[in-house]
Amino acid sequence: MFGQIKRESAPKRTVRLAAFTMSVAASLLSPVAMSQSMTAPVTPPVTPPIKPLVTRDAFGMPMAFVADDDAALAQFAEGRSLFRQSWVVYPSADRRIAGLGPVYNQISCIACHVKFGRGNAPLGPDEAPRGLLVRLSVPGSTPTGAPREHPNYGDQLGDKAIPGVPAEGQVRVHYTERVERMAGGETVHLRAPQLVFSDLAFGPLGHGTMTSARVGSPVYGLGWLEAIDDATLHALAARRLPDGVRGRVNRVWDVATKRQVVGRFGWKANQPSIRQQIASAFVGDLGITSPLFPHKTCPAAQTACRAAPTDGQPDLTSPQLDAIEYFQRTLEVPPRRDVEDVQVKRGERLFAQTGCAACHTPSLRTGAFPPLAAMANRDIAPYTDLLLHDMGQGLADGRPDFLAGPRDWRTPPLWGLGLAALVNPDATYLHDGRARTVQEAILWHGGEGHVARERYRAMSPQARADLLRFLMSL
Repeated sequence: MFGQIKRESAPKRTVRLAAFTMSVAASLLSPVAMSQSMTAPVTPPVTPPIKPLVTRDAFGMPMAFVADDDAALAQFAEGRSLFRQSWVVYPSADRRIAGLGPVYNQISCIACHVKFGRGNAPLGPDEAPRGLLVRLSVPGSTPTGAPREHPNYGDQLGDKAIPGVPAEGQVRVHYTERVERMAGGETVHLRAPQLVFSDLAFGPLGHGTMTSARVGSPVYGLGWLEAIDDATLHALAARRLPDGVRGRVNRVWDVATKRQVVGRFGWKANQPSIRQQIASAFVGDLGITSPLFPHKTCPAAQTACRAAPTDGQPDLTSPQLDAIEYFQRTLEVPPRRDVEDVQVKRGERLFAQTGCAACHTPSLRTGAFPPLAAMANRDIAPYTDLLLHDMGQGLADGRPDFLAGPRDWRTPPLWGLGLAALVNPDATYLHDGRARTVQEAILWHGGEGHVARERYRAMSPQARADLLRFLMSL
């Protein structure tokens, strides 16, 4: 049962808690438990409650059933280690961590998903991107419905490369700012990014090339989202909502089953599963192949990339991919805080009244989930519908992705939002990190979010403070 730990010797329990820093605390007041508490009495835990973890490690805790099982905990630890691993160039004395590149963006997953949370965009053109990458495509789509890759650069600009192989190019982010005025006289500066490319090794990108900057998103709680069944997502899409809000399901290509399925992960819901999301990021961001994507991403024009040494086997083995998948599937959501605070409660009411909850759905229920029965039929509080929504021209990247149009974005979950800046003080928001604060992110909402944004703008300063205080409790 969530919120309980097995009775075991004091030394053994001490080792567990030292290794995972009160992982059970995360389940006691997690969004799963909080959602359940709205509809049913809370059974007092067998063990005394532990103070929720509010530190920079808040996003790194396993689910309670993992912390209670030695074998599960070992697999979780292995996956976490691989997620944090700095990969090296092949050949290497340690084959297990070799295969980086030939062209890549970072040498580890953790570099973009800082402490398993949000990444950040550069402050300006003088700062090289660390947690930001650029997707590329040209008009049209593949037979599977995916965007067409750029013929010389593939689907992602690789700004780094192994010795003897040229990097594809460099990108810098320039910003233009505008001032937004709100009721009560408050002003907020919003910055819009512009990408400037240089040192392109294989010719100009060319007219019609579509680009989209992306920053790393949180990787905790993904297992709960994967456990929501397709029927629930279709039911959410069929709702009749006010203010012109209507979510849509993306249909994407499942590499393993070779068929179109529901998409739920990624900024445009363009990945069907945690496993494919992981494998896609490894090959795109690090140049690390896997059983799902066994080939390096070297377009025909990149002869040095294609000639780079390899042993012909996937860099990431099936057991390694299994471990990372298990780790991300069972990485728990941090607990909510200050749920009885008067200001938080006022803000929660305003969140619903403004229409924010139409897309950021507070409560969902998981379905049958064969990979992990402990996660089946559970009430969770992710504050997302996992659907695509038209967010207006201001946030458009001009780049379609399966059924997602240039203005469409998946509703990002809000759980853990209040700890984002603690875990990564440089964290930024929205798909390209243009928003430096949550308030800036709200003010960028257009399209289906326009009415809710205008209600927020028209609120009194105190009401806006209340709503933001609620969001910081998540």
